[in-house]
Amino acid sequence: MILAIDSSAITASAALTDGEKVIKSEFVNAGLTHSETLLPMIKRVLNKTDSGLLDAIAITAGPGSFTGVRIGVATAKGLAFKNAIPCISVSTLEAIAYNFIDENCIVCAVMDARRMQFYNALFELKNGQCIRLCEDRAIAIEDLKEDLKRFEKVIIAGDGARLCFENIGLENAVLAEDDKIYQNAVSVARAAENKEKIPAAQLMPIYLRQSQAERELSLKMKSKEKTV
Repeated sequence: MILAIDSSAITASAALTDGEKVIKSEFVNAGLTHSETLLPMIKRVLNKTDSGLLDAIAITAGPGSFTGVRIGVATAKGLAFKNAIPCISVSTLEAIAYNFIDENCIVCAVMDARRMQFYNALFELKNGQCIRLCEDRAIAIEDLKEDLKRFEKVIIAGDGARLCFENIGLENAVLAEDDKIYQNAVSVARAAENKEKIPAAQLMPIYLRQSQAERELSLKMKSKEKTV
């Protein structure tokens, strides 16, 4: 059994799965209120299941919202430490792609990184397999546009999908359907199936760039250096 968790963006979800069977799952799209919603959701999903019976806890460790990723990783680590449950780190972008595991298609997973940049990765879904075409990256929309031109058809999905689709201006790009546009814990569990289990102590957030506070501090430090 796997407890899968996602709080990396504006949505949050939790799911309890046993192989391909989904025992229970919940999903909310209530903005970044994960500190209030995530643990109660996990408790409802587990219901009367003893957490000590879990084979692993799977979590989207990034990229995504700095606060959301930290909350999710800290929650997973806290639950795992109690019963020495191994953890599985899943890319948020890969979890998005797994929404389309039953289709044959190219998925462009995008999360809004602000200023017309996106956290992005490309995947080919084929015969029930998810094949990664590039590493997770932070990319400007113009560079992403050039990269997507080589495909006949691309499905754009993720919390940045609508913004990306409306501004990328490509005839070969289509917006994912509403029920598949966001990552969810069931897809996190699916993506975790063949991944390495690690001790909770080794589970770490994955960031593709500095937080806004870190960037502002870096600019201040550079400004001070110039005036010295």
